[in-house]
Amino acid sequence: MKFYSGFSLKNEAFLFEAFLKSGDYTVSGFSYGSIKALKYAQEEVNKGKRIDTLQLLSPVFFQTQGGKFHRVQMLAYTKDRKKYMQNFIKSCFLPYEQKELEFTKTSKEELEELLEYEWSIPDLLELQSKGVKIEVYLGSKDAIIDVEEARKLFLDVATVTYIKEANHFLQLS
Repeated sequence: MKFYSGFSLKNEAFLFEAFLKSGDYTVSGFSYGSIKALKYAQEEVNKGKRIDTLQLLSPVFFQTQGGKFHRVQMLAYTKDRKKYMQNFIKSCFLPYEQKELEFTKTSKEELEELLEYEWSIPDLLELQSKGVKIEVYLGSKDAIIDVEEARKLFLDVATVTYIKEANHFLQLS
């Protein structure tokens, strides 16, 4: 199994043990890592390599937000990266207690990619047509992404697991 971490994070896969499949042909990504997981799966499948399952855990979903939202996020990040990241991680854990995590250095370009990414139904359908099962996991209490719009989009192309009372990390407490 190949796992891609969320924005600014590393080694957080332990939070998703209840959901992750451990097979050699599974690719998983959390939040920002869902973009990387999709791209990796597409590249591998296009090379003729086997991918059975693509797991998207709280996938990035800001495509329903306007340009003002993106500008405010970029401005806050540029102004005080440390404070922005503290608020971001705190929001990821809402409404529950924050857990200890490992971090990695982030860049403005990564945040821009995260904020501007738009999921492509044709891309997801193409992966499906090549035998890749797509699984999406969403928490109803996710304070980061637009959960309801993400759910609507992915229902047509994936098995969507909607976890009541779960936050962005799919935690219940």
